[in-house]
Amino acid sequence: MAVSNAHATRAERVLNRLHAWRAVRAKPATAFTSQPEPRTVGSFARGRQLMAGNFLFAGSLVEAAGTSIWDIEAPDYSFLEELHGFGWLDDLAAVPDPATRERAQAWTWDWIARFGRGRGPGWVPDLAGRRLIRWINHALFLLRNQPSEASKVYFLSLGQQTIFLARRWQAARPGLPRFEALTGLIYAGLALRGMEGHVGAAQKALEREAADQIDAQGGLPTRNPEELLEVFTLLSWAAAALEEAEIAVGREHLAAIQRIAPTLRTLRHADGSLARFHGGGRGPEGRLDQALAASGISHARPEGLSMGYARLSAGRTSVIVDASAPPKGRASLNAHASTLAFELTSGRRALVVNCGSGESFGAEWRSAGRATPSHSTLVLDATSSAKLATRRAPELEDGPKQVPMEMSHTPEGVQFEGGHDGYLRATGLTHARRLELSFDGRDLSGQDMLLCLEEADRKRFDKLMDARGLQGVPFAMRFHLHPEVEAQLDMGGSAVSLILKSGEIWVFRHDGAQELTLETSVFLEKDRITPRASKQIVLSGRALEYATRIRWSFAKAQDTPVSVRDLNREGEDPALLSHLT
Repeated sequence: MAVSNAHATRAERVLNRLHAWRAVRAKPATAFTSQPEPRTVGSFARGRQLMAGNFLFAGSLVEAAGTSIWDIEAPDYSFLEELHGFGWLDDLAAVPDPATRERAQAWTWDWIARFGRGRGPGWVPDLAGRRLIRWINHALFLLRNQPSEASKVYFLSLGQQTIFLARRWQAARPGLPRFEALTGLIYAGLALRGMEGHVGAAQKALEREAADQIDAQGGLPTRNPEELLEVFTLLSWAAAALEEAEIAVGREHLAAIQRIAPTLRTLRHADGSLARFHGGGRGPEGRLDQALAASGISHARPEGLSMGYARLSAGRTSVIVDASAPPKGRASLNAHASTLAFELTSGRRALVVNCGSGESFGAEWRSAGRATPSHSTLVLDATSSAKLATRRAPELEDGPKQVPMEMSHTPEGVQFEGGHDGYLRATGLTHARRLELSFDGRDLSGQDMLLCLEEADRKRFDKLMDARGLQGVPFAMRFHLHPEVEAQLDMGGSAVSLILKSGEIWVFRHDGAQELTLETSVFLEKDRITPRASKQIVLSGRALEYATRIRWSFAKAQDTPVSVRDLNREGEDPALLSHLT
């Protein structure tokens, strides 16, 4: 849930320090008013790695065995955010032994000693809310075998952070940061003696935020699926805490949960992961299924768009398409130029993907991950369908404005048709895409078109052709493959065989009018230290006429053998094991 404080103004930072200084001079709560119920679930494997001194946060690994978590040198601000947000406490709590509990206690009380007087980067609203949730969730874990003096210090700090949050939640940016701040305030107000007076105002503010941020499609302005999952989880936690306290959950609060759940089901691939678009990853392991199960809402959104995405699903296959214009303004700070890109998953194995967010690997990888060539779609004239602004102002600009789409059923399966005008101004060409998934999920056929639809478009295209000596406008159809897909050119270079870890075999074919190559690619995962090497299928050609068509297909040639158990071994954490074993 890391949300950088880098965009905070100097005035906001000064006010945060001022209110933190004032809050820590109060002498509030001394006990819980109710028994807190843990809701955050961590990873046993990550907990064991923390105990071994392997600190993997925000894509950076610091190895410092025998060192306090507060003594390690953080490589960047995102790393610091994860430390001060205490999400790692979930992982330590997942390891049921006394030594791990003692380590969690030591690091928590060390934070109080070093930063509890209002110092350090953790005194910002979203991190304070995140931290309060973890401290309250794991209170029994933290307080076990602690002397009364230590308990008093713990409760005093909880109360002081609650007072700070009550005064500063408005400073959190709208969206996920504010949901974190308000959920933390509700948690603390319900759990701590003397903090009850903050609940009513926080509950009303959370309702307003839900009404403002969650649209009719159950989506956020950022269109980030992973961020939507985090917001949904926070709203669900807040609702459960209010219900346990016998306080009615507000109408807008419940309505937001009811709108989001079907959208998340639409954005859930067949393997249980989220579609990776607009800066979002697959989501923490098990978080999506846990949140959906807790909501009690079992239906997906009816045919149509969910947060701007279209879904085709049949058999064991799912296809999710970015079928809307990219976010605008401040909501586009992490947005990608991915219009009409898709991802394809078969069973528990991803086949076609987008490269993902490179934010945790530095500014250059972040920019590369946002560009159209990092997505499974058509790239025209080696440019992105939306302009990527500068590092100083990282919003998307000049992206597609018209993105018509239609879903329908055909005699063979379910069909998606869409288009966008992101390249229209520069070339006169509109990109249109048709995808059809067979009813048995064994065949995905596609057709991409570059079209001059109006007379003005044809004139613009002719002018560009003349300027380039009638050589045409180059395009590249890119299909990025998951790193675990084994790919090789087949049939004399006219097809690509794709072997999944499950044993399934898929074959990619095209109409033969373009050049087919198998090239290198990368897969960008937030919890890894470096990008993972992968491959991409590329169809290259030139648009020479007012209408250019590219036909292609993915077809399953062989199913998963019955003897293959397509599951990770229990307790494995692939991101950690790949670097630490």
